[in-house]
Amino acid sequence: MFSQDDDSQQRVALFLVFGLVAIVVASMLVFGVHKVRSFARPAAPAAPAALSAGKVVAAPAVVSMAQAVSDAASVKVEQGVVKFYFASGKADLAAGAREALADVVKGAQAGRKLVVSGFHDATGNAAQNADLAKQRALAVRDALMAAGVAEGQIELKKPEQVTGSGTDAEARRVEISLQ
Repeated sequence: MFSQDDDSQQRVALFLVFGLVAIVVASMLVFGVHKVRSFARPAAPAAPAALSAGKVVAAPAVVSMAQAVSDAASVKVEQGVVKFYFASGKADLAAGAREALADVVKGAQAGRKLVVSGFHDATGNAAQNADLAKQRALAVRDALMAAGVAEGQIELKKPEQVTGSGTDAEARRVEISLQ
């Protein structure tokens, strides 16, 4: 009789221990996924009210390479060139696009021309990639026009396939430079 009580007590104790271990492991996984997603997510727009009021806000600091090469949309400013990275098969601009465009919009307001260059990776159908690169460049052009740049100041270059040592995620981009 005592052995059955001991066995049932051991089962209850083991059930509780395994249950606690499962809860700890699950919470660690959830925390880890949340942490990774919050790291990969671009920063929230810093001052959208200032931009809509016509004020120029400094462009955000350069985005980390881990963020730029991920499959999520991102934007970075590097040596005066604004680079928009796109998710595979998408033409949606990353959060923070307006802030990143501030310097090039200021240059356009000073009379300089903006050159928008689209690039695509070598995976998949070449014609579809070129069309998607064009859609991405048009999305960037539309964002520039929404920020007050005249269409005549924007030059769209033909989409180019990237060849080199970069990743496919780095190739799915649109660059804006001042001329």
